[in-house]
Amino acid sequence: MRISAIAFAFCVGAVTLGAACNEGAKSGSTSEAATPAGPAPDSFQVVFETSRGNFTVDVLRSWAPKGADRFHDLVQDKFFDGARFFRVVPGFVVQFGLNGDPKRNEQWDKRITDDSVTHSNLRGSLTFATEGLNTRSHQLFINLADNPRLDKMGFSPIGRVVDGMSVVDSLNSEYGESPDQGMIQSLGNSYLERMFPRLDYIKTARVAGSAVGSGGNGGTP
Repeated sequence: MRISAIAFAFCVGAVTLGAACNEGAKSGSTSEAATPAGPAPDSFQVVFETSRGNFTVDVLRSWAPKGADRFHDLVQDKFFDGARFFRVVPGFVVQFGLNGDPKRNEQWDKRITDDSVTHSNLRGSLTFATEGLNTRSHQLFINLADNPRLDKMGFSPIGRVVDGMSVVDSLNSEYGESPDQGMIQSLGNSYLERMFPRLDYIKTARVAGSAVGSGGNGGTP
């Protein structure tokens, strides 16, 4: 999923809202789907340990309950561990949420329905990427600037960065929008490590207060 100045698109070369290239989702992938754990807490914080340092996001379920539930499940499943910040556009967004193992992406490709937009896409807000109505899955972006135009397009923030925004600002942007999302989906981190070796990445993403090494009970196939 991509955000252009006016829209997201999931495939390289696609420029309009609603473009898609998830062949597994279209053809009925045989990979076992991940199992949601149920409603997330009303509020929770997630600490991202990255190659640039740490940042913390505060997620409020009242902002976007379905999105908050999915994000909580993904974190509990350690889905983001090792994932690259594959799209960094200074003054706009930083995007992530493609696991280094393609099979892990397939497990979480099931889409969730939209939430109402209750808060604006201001600098630091965390929002699911989308390719149209009711298509959120596992890609997210952090707004690097105020992007209120995304509100009218249905992009519903689920929370915001409350500590370490300077780390988010410092994520390597030298590759811009060059990484091919279709290739990431197909080949995972082997493609990114070969072609874009200096991308910053997530070491771990954990709910604050969780025991180190705890697996959680959500999202595991």
